[in-house]
This record gives sequence, C-alpha cells and structure tokens, in this order.
Amino acid sequence: MNIDEIIAIDFHTHAEEPCTCARDDGYYEFQQDFAKYFKNPAGHNMLPTIEETAAYYRDRKIACVLFPVDAERETGFRRYENEEVAQLAADNSDIIIPFASIDPAKGRMGAREARRLVRNFGVRGFKFHPTMQGFYPNDRSAYVLYEAIAEEGAIALFHTGQTGVGAGSRGGMNMRLKYSNPMYIDDVAADFPDMPIVMAHPSFPWQEEALSVATHKPNVYIDMSGWSPKYFPQILIQYANSILKDKMLFGSDWPVITPDRWMKDFEAIGIKDEVRPKILKENAVKLLGL
Repeated sequence: MNIDEIIAIDFHTHAEEPCTCARDDGYYEFQQDFAKYFKNPAGHNMLPTIEETAAYYRDRKIACVLFPVDAERETGFRRYENEEVAQLAADNSDIIIPFASIDPAKGRMGAREARRLVRNFGVRGFKFHPTMQGFYPNDRSAYVLYEAIAEEGAIALFHTGQTGVGAGSRGGMNMRLKYSNPMYIDDVAADFPDMPIVMAHPSFPWQEEALSVATHKPNVYIDMSGWSPKYFPQILIQYANSILKDKMLFGSDWPVITPDRWMKDFEAIGIKDEVRPKILKENAVKLLGL
C-alpha cells in the first residue's frame, strides 16, 4: 500500500457477500429491512463482493479497513469465514486492510483462531458487534479473546449505539440495544490499557458517554461511521475539533453508506481545516502503524 498516494482511510467497511456458500434462508429479507432503514433502494443487491469493494476504493484512492461480522449464534446466518476475507484482502493489499470477527462465545477456540489469523493471515484487528452478538463488552467470558488480541498487538473495534440491523423488523430481530452502550467499553479499556480500541459510530443515544470514555482512556478512539456527517450532533463536532482531534477516524459503513456520500457531507460541517486531514487519514495511519 502506497500511503503517499492514498487520500483517506475508511476505517469501517463490511465484507457482505461470501463467495463459497449460498445464503441462508431469510438472509435476503433481513438485508431488505436493513436497506429500508438506510433508504438504500437496492435492497439485497447492495451487497458487493470484496473484489467489487476493492475496485470502488481503488478508483477513489481510498484505503479501507474491511471485516465480516461473526453473529451466526444470534442470527442463525452463517458467518463469512475470516480466512476467506483475509485471503481476498491479501489479493487486494494495495487498498484493503484486513480485520476479522469472532463471537466471544467461542471462548478459547476463538482466542486460538484470533492468534492464527494475526500470525498467518496478516489480520490487523477484530470487529465486535455487541447487539448482533448478544453480549456485554465487559463480560469476563470475553476476556480470553481480548487477551489474545492484546497479546498479538491487534486492534479491537466495537459497534456502539443504536444499530440499523434489525430496525423495523418484528421485535428488532430479537436484538437488544442495551449491549452497545459505550460505557461498557470503559471497563475493557481499563483492563486492557495497551490494546487499541475503536468505538464505531456516533453512539446515539449515548454520545456523551462515548466522548467521556475516549477522553478518559488513552487507548480508545472513535470512528465516525454509520451516519452522514450532516446528522452529527454538535458535541461530537466540538470534541473532534479539540480534545479528540487526534482520536477521531473517518469511517463510512460501506456499503450502506458510501464514502462518496460521507465525504461530501463532511465537507459541509464545521470541522477545522487543520483537523480534516487528521480525521480522514493521519490518525488512522498512526493507529495502524502504516
């Protein structure tokens, strides 16, 4: 990856469409509800392959952190295998930075998988979605996995706040928003002070809690994905311009929100000129050690 030629690093993109297995029953209906929430008329057709994602980002000279979400225990939908994602990312290493995802319920087996993915597949971090995976981030049963991630020098990225997943579906697909309160991550940051942690999204309705944790814990960052910047709360913009200017990261939430849309709207909000390059690229370069 030629960092000098890259204009930005998108810290939050999804690998949605596995190449080696058919989708489970009900998956397309799930995606259609998801598309309705984000007002994406493409429905399940909005799911790009990793090769299509790479081409999109390469054309724009934007690097991307890419990951699946292992939520098969709670959703019943088989996960996109981490090894497959990592191999395809390696084929497109000029533009893709591979992350993985492991349900903490996998315990020591998950910890073993995490070490293997870092050592043998070049995975740089792990995505957690507490609401989709049905766990509190500070549940001690997850710590065996965090220990592996921390010891391997990888990054832990947590979804925070309300999620579009299950929104509008009957019972919200039985998903519980309570798991994604960012305050639970404060315990994780205290117990693993040398493990970089990224809290994903403006954390509605807990924005101030997220800003508090990121301000208090040196190892905690925020990616600004999942929302168009025109909807960012003013307090998030205020902190991004000041106290947390070195800890904010550009993220789109591809494919439900495109970097084209995110970056266009980002230009229109009150971010200081000297802070914009930090959010778009420089903070991610330092965090990832590129």
